Amino acid sequence: MPNPLKMTNSVTLAMQSKDRKKAAAWYQDVLGCELLYDAEEIGWCELSTPLEGVNVGFSDVERPKTGAGPVPTFDVADLDKARAQMDSKDVRFDGDTQTIPGLAKLATFFDPDGNALMLSQSLMQS
Repeated sequence: MPNPLKMTNSVTLAMQSKDRKKAAAWYQDVLGCELLYDAEEIGWCELSTPLEGVNVGFSDVERPKTGAGPVPTFDVADLDKARAQMDSKDVRFDGDTQTIPGLAKLATFFDPDGNALMLSQSLMQS
């Protein structure tokens, strides 16, 4: 596949937060991310996710704009187990898990700032 921009094998999902340190702690506790660095002078921190090459970063803003734009979706082996674990941490979900027979199970959830994220489990036979 052509790569005219010479992109590397990594992506950072940049998100807004009222409190990047609180957001970072939530992402560490709930999603198993690890803090890479916190640049206090610019109000930015970045974490690695359990997925190689995928990071998430937070910039401090007074009023985060949420609800629009891409929804980071994390594939899991067993959505029901993952959701139960997140429920034990009082994660807010957007209704019930949706099941699309033969395709996927999907569950939308929110971080402390209201950013939408999603869990996905493939139901496609390989």
